[in-house]
Amino acid sequence: MHSIGGMAESRVALVTGANRGIGLEVCRQLSARGYHVLLTARDPAKADAAARTIGTSGAGSVTAARLDVTKETSIRALASDLAARSLHVDVLVNNAAILLDEDEGMLETPIADLRATFETNVQGAVAVSQAFVPGMIERGHGRVVNVSSEAGQLASRETYAPAYSMSKTALNAFTRQLAAATRGTDVLINSACPGWVRTDMGGPGAPRSVEEGADTIVWLATLAPKGPTGGFFSDRRKIEW
Repeated sequence: MHSIGGMAESRVALVTGANRGIGLEVCRQLSARGYHVLLTARDPAKADAAARTIGTSGAGSVTAARLDVTKETSIRALASDLAARSLHVDVLVNNAAILLDEDEGMLETPIADLRATFETNVQGAVAVSQAFVPGMIERGHGRVVNVSSEAGQLASRETYAPAYSMSKTALNAFTRQLAAATRGTDVLINSACPGWVRTDMGGPGAPRSVEEGADTIVWLATLAPKGPTGGFFSDRRKIEW
């Protein structure tokens, strides 16, 4: 791990897939709000480089760490390391995702790519949540934000990127399941749609900046007690599933 900045008594936020794009911007905004941010990525060198771009400008601190959400050994290793450091995760942003076969139709999408997409976009979020949400319940505080997409909305389902779209629908279903499992606690679980954002995934022609894309995610990550849970939000407003 590589740590930048320093704020000893801040809340801890873990962001997956955070070495670039929306994930990196979420880390930047949470650090600016005083959080100790765990910026994770599969490649520790990329995590370190990303953390250095945030530096010590925030009120909080940033720690780079390796995390491959598709590997249980990687999740367990990070959880053990954090426990050894007495770092308890208060906020989890499940941001790690892949987009394959964007221009393929449902009948042409390779099953192997469907499996790989669900492994990262859904099973990864479930596995990381299973590692850290029980501690939130035990301590009586937590926020989980699943970074979803309007592509996952059943209300407006079309033909775009079948594997990705279906994975985000499944991620939303997980949000509902986890919210029900934590209801009555101060552990709030929500999905966020960042919109079409200018990132490596979204492309240079997207209409929204990463700052705009991260805003609703950060808002949900920092909800006050008795805030909403089990919802799907875009631009801080609840939207249809």
